[in-house]
Amino acid sequence: MKPLVRTAALSGYVELCRSLGVDPQELMTRVGLDTAALAAQDRWVSGAATVELLELSAAASGHEDFGVRMAQLRRFSNLGPVSLVVREEPDVRSALGLLIRHQHMYNEVLHARLSEGDGLATLKVDLRLGEAIAARQATELAVAAFLRILREFRATGWQPLSVWFTHPAPADTATHRRFLGPRVEFGREFNGIVFYADDLDAPNAMADPLLLEYARRYFEAIAVPRDTTVADQVRELIEVLLPSGRCSIEQVARSLGVDRRTVHRHLAASGETFSSLLNATRTHLAEQFVANPRRSLTEIAELLGFSSLSAFSRWFRERFGCSPRAWRGDPGVRSTPRTDVPK
Repeated sequence: MKPLVRTAALSGYVELCRSLGVDPQELMTRVGLDTAALAAQDRWVSGAATVELLELSAAASGHEDFGVRMAQLRRFSNLGPVSLVVREEPDVRSALGLLIRHQHMYNEVLHARLSEGDGLATLKVDLRLGEAIAARQATELAVAAFLRILREFRATGWQPLSVWFTHPAPADTATHRRFLGPRVEFGREFNGIVFYADDLDAPNAMADPLLLEYARRYFEAIAVPRDTTVADQVRELIEVLLPSGRCSIEQVARSLGVDRRTVHRHLAASGETFSSLLNATRTHLAEQFVANPRRSLTEIAELLGFSSLSAFSRWFRERFGCSPRAWRGDPGVRSTPRTDVPK
């Protein structure tokens, strides 16, 4: 099934379009959506159509900062029922962790994950649509929305160390720097937010301790569980292990505490293989890395776990239909990657 998003993800869309002299109904009709759907914040609509709509709106309005502008119109309540318990969590770590665990309740496209190391915390934000679609505006909206939430947890005035995007900088970065802060960087390795890990232990400025237990009991009654499958775990491990050059099914099995036959069996039950997940993960990362001119192709080959640049180039050509150098230099040659390329 194609991923869906709640209509709350488009909160402020009509208002913003009209302020920029754009007809929202015309654009929504082009992608198969209707402004009437936005009247109810909890309806599910196509994730791909929503992402495409934001790209069309940025082009029609002439504003490359459309997604960031939308984030400024978001409210905490747009998260839906999950907002009721998240706002009462005692500290930033527990609040952000709960928000990430239950992101599927408000956005099936969104894939956010938090990591810590060397005194830093990194919130990485990906959009998983299952197809190749330009998603600059939706990505900036998602990252900016997370930043706004973090600021509400920490109270007014808090700034991250930096905000990163994989895509190139727009012609005018004034809106980005005004809303996201002075350390906005483009052409980086991932989309997300970097801040001090100590900030995770800070008290949640919105929390009322007297409401915490009540909010948790309410949420437990309505929460939609999302079990982490073996395939999900394998995907995460592949992404972690690729740069080490030790990404094999044996290593993944050891990390999971099982043997390789058990991994094979679970993946087969979900219609996957280790090779299919390895190729899908490499493809997702390759699209980001190769588009970034700051990384050499040799470095990218190592990050993706290839033994040499030539091995990476052969895989890339089979997957994308052209060399990585051609793909980087000419967006016109880019096409949807094949899904039947062997490991």
